[in-house]
Amino acid sequence: MTDIAVDIFAQLSEQLRLTPQHEHWHGEGDVYIHTLMVCNALESLPEYRSLPENRRELLMAAARLHDIGKIPATKEISGQIQAPHHAPIGSRMMRERMWKAGMSGTPELMRRRETVCRLIRYHTFPPHAIDADDAALRLHRIAAEGRLLPDFSLRLLCLLAKADMLGRVCNDKQQVLEQIALCEELAKEEECLDGCYPFPSDYTMRGYFGGRNVWKDQQLYDDTWGPVYLMSGLPGTGKDTWIRRNLPDIPMISLDEIRRERKILPTENQGLVANLAKEQAKEYLRNHCQFVWNATNITQATRQQLVALFETYKARVNIVYLETDWPTLLERNNSREAAVPQSVIETMLGKMTIPEPHEARQIDWICV
Repeated sequence: MTDIAVDIFAQLSEQLRLTPQHEHWHGEGDVYIHTLMVCNALESLPEYRSLPENRRELLMAAARLHDIGKIPATKEISGQIQAPHHAPIGSRMMRERMWKAGMSGTPELMRRRETVCRLIRYHTFPPHAIDADDAALRLHRIAAEGRLLPDFSLRLLCLLAKADMLGRVCNDKQQVLEQIALCEELAKEEECLDGCYPFPSDYTMRGYFGGRNVWKDQQLYDDTWGPVYLMSGLPGTGKDTWIRRNLPDIPMISLDEIRRERKILPTENQGLVANLAKEQAKEYLRNHCQFVWNATNITQATRQQLVALFETYKARVNIVYLETDWPTLLERNNSREAAVPQSVIETMLGKMTIPEPHEARQIDWICV
């Protein structure tokens, strides 16, 4: 992990030097200088030095790469230098580069990579947590990442945010450090600083994360049936094979199959394909019939639409995410009758967000 993060930073160093920052928030200069200062600040913190070695490694990798999203995101808006959404952009950039560099294909490699991804994705949240209307809900959603990532926690995230603030030159440093400390205190009060809150059931947790007006400790009556399976993963990760081996006896809705039957190319308008698939899903849902929805579903927005549809019919949704290492993925894809161009797969990898625990009743990450 350390070597890969150092290599990525080195590859991007010139672009980081050429990426400016607003002097009011970053009087130290460009993103490269800021990143070096953040890493130095992190190393100086007693809380960092007291961490287990593996967590220090993950946190330093996140510090080294936390602002790479500013490279494509930085622009001048109303005469001011800004980098909107640089955190999620940087998280996706890091995933793509680490995946191709070998951090994929086994549960351990996947968890280590995704821990760094999540730290980068959410590193801008702690300074603003106390101002958010839904601060507690967002804290719990972020903390729930620990259900799949044992080394991730809000404590670690706040430590990264603290180093991020110490590694800059600005007038409001102390104020922002106090806001980060308040975020940590709120997480303590919400019992999610070091892991997911101990909800009384997965159903209660899903209701809370889904925005229902429920109390976290309320034992809700579970009126769902199911499960309904929603597949997620890049082309070539073996979704069809996994379904045949693990879900051989339930119906499958396959967007690829609909395209073949209707002779619709993947490059053509997919509106008809989606509508036909949803109509078939509704028929199964009305009859409380289990099924698996087989498609790539690589973005959270796509998954949210489908989960909302399934849950409207009281289905219990299980998102199954599959991944494999990069060479195996390309080999499998090339052996398919209708291979997806590698350039398309690379574009999909750059856009992909891996399912998070708050998205559905159950999330499974599986390496195949």
